Amino acid sequence: MSVIRVEDIAHVRYAAPDLAAMKAFLHDFGMATFEAGGRLYGKGSDGRPFVHVTEPGPAKFLAVGFRCDTLADLETLAVHEGVATQDLDEPGGGKVVRLTDPDGYTVEVVAGQAKGEPALLPADQPVNTAAAKPRFRQMVRLDPAPAHIKRIGHAVLKVRDFRKSEKWYKDRFGFLTSDEVEAAKDVPLGAFMRCDRGDKPADHHTLFLAQLPGELGILHAAFEVANLDDLMLGHQHLHARKREAAWGVGRHIMGSQVFDYWKDPFGNELEHWTDGDLFTAADPPQKQPMSALLAVQWGSPHPMFAGKFPPPPGLVAFVTAMMLRIKRLFKSAPKESAA
Repeated sequence: MSVIRVEDIAHVRYAAPDLAAMKAFLHDFGMATFEAGGRLYGKGSDGRPFVHVTEPGPAKFLAVGFRCDTLADLETLAVHEGVATQDLDEPGGGKVVRLTDPDGYTVEVVAGQAKGEPALLPADQPVNTAAAKPRFRQMVRLDPAPAHIKRIGHAVLKVRDFRKSEKWYKDRFGFLTSDEVEAAKDVPLGAFMRCDRGDKPADHHTLFLAQLPGELGILHAAFEVANLDDLMLGHQHLHARKREAAWGVGRHIMGSQVFDYWKDPFGNELEHWTDGDLFTAADPPQKQPMSALLAVQWGSPHPMFAGKFPPPPGLVAFVTAMMLRIKRLFKSAPKESAA
């Protein structure tokens, strides 16, 4: 049993030397923004006080936040970890417990935040297919605009030791594995993990821990948009604003989301996504090969595969080391006797 069960991701927190440049990007990306206490906040349409925070300073990832259901749960976590529950001196109020994970990342667990009324999203258009024609005498006319962010969906963190980090997050927050990624049989590289919400639907992943080469840090944070048309309008808007595209549009294998990745002015990668998988606690974990991690069901191949940028530093050495490890495993395996 875990100490508590978090119900969702709450926010991501960064530092940047130019809040005005970040504000302009977040507007283009589809967030409403406001400033308070010297920080820049981005919010979606779900009524939560914020989903993205930028503090003044050298460009850096600062923290990931998760939300638990009750203040009692938060106090249980604080007692278990031997830390204090603090007032969250930010928009929406509430309480926070701040922890440090095995790789030194700050993890902020919040509860009791005030929630406003959700804003309206663009309506889903009826879609005519070969099997059904619900859109009759009704035209599709879309106005150019940024995408409409509803909520934050997940974050992806690089870790040094996947099994160690996996245990830390599962023991405290009750995460469940949706898909574990393997370099070869029983050689794990990471896992897509979702919240344990019992019989209630949960996103395929709220957190992905990836044991990959190179410097530690956040690989990306992902934000749900209204629908496919909204995602494509957002893509068009960001392209027109000459923002830096990272990867997309396409449909993932694990999680099934339609995705579109962009980089903010400070190199942080943010994802628009829609139409992701949902599971309950009853759904068992799956294992997937490393090839499924960056592959697509349709759409743009990952830029590394398309030759648009070289592999990350250390990746070749990392893969070579993994292959040597796999060969040793096969050599040490007992051989079947001849019939």
